[in-house]
Amino acid sequence: MNESEFNQHIDDLLISIEDAVEDAGVDIDYETVAGILTLEFDNGSKVIINRQTAMRQVWVAAKSGGYHLDRVGEQWVTSISKETLSGLLDRVCSEQMGESVTLAIVEA
Repeated sequence: MNESEFNQHIDDLLISIEDAVEDAGVDIDYETVAGILTLEFDNGSKVIINRQTAMRQVWVAAKSGGYHLDRVGEQWVTSISKETLSGLLDRVCSEQMGESVTLAIVEA
């Protein structure tokens, strides 16, 4: 995937995450600025989703730590635990919100 394709793919992915937050009906505020998506919770905590173009990775920062994800087939997968982006966001959002969150993210 070249840089232009990567950036377009990540732009689409960030929109998919925004749509999933809206569709989930949870109280999570979000804002995308300069290609960085910030999810903010009522308690003031945040999850930040960013692209790392040079590495062709997605980076996620949450209270539980920082995660680097690589494209494996049709999914983004953490480099260490092999957790999918969808599973990771469900987990960290649930942890930070204090209740179960399931986001239907389209990664393809």
